[in-house]
Amino acid sequence: MTDPDCRYLFVYGTLMSGARSVLGRAQRLRLARQSDGLGPASLPQARLYDLGRYPGAAPSNDIDDIVHGEAVLLSNPHAALRWLDEYEGYVHGADHNEYDRTIRQVRLAGGETFDAWVYMLRAAPDARRRLASGRWTGR
Repeated sequence: MTDPDCRYLFVYGTLMSGARSVLGRAQRLRLARQSDGLGPASLPQARLYDLGRYPGAAPSNDIDDIVHGEAVLLSNPHAALRWLDEYEGYVHGADHNEYDRTIRQVRLAGGETFDAWVYMLRAAPDARRRLASGRWTGR
């Protein structure tokens, strides 16, 4: 799904404001400068996986599955998505992408829901890599 006017982004890994990971530090700071943080948020019907240095979220059909992260309002979505795509290794229309950039409904901690860009894994990894809590604590 694409929406050229979508200004929201949901992050759940190295781009979260509280991430301790060295990976993504510069991009985390850049995102903070180019967006307004909306706070904790969740992505329903998704599962989180530990991919080593970073996590990945994959769609799920189970209504109880949830991924926890943060939502931001992008100041300039077109510019931000260009460098975010590069960071995530996403090339529009390419078959080799690890992630798809898609629009999914997210929920703020206060209950408000809205559509946001999310980088979702194209294929779920081995179930043993699943983070059942839906939270990535970083490395």
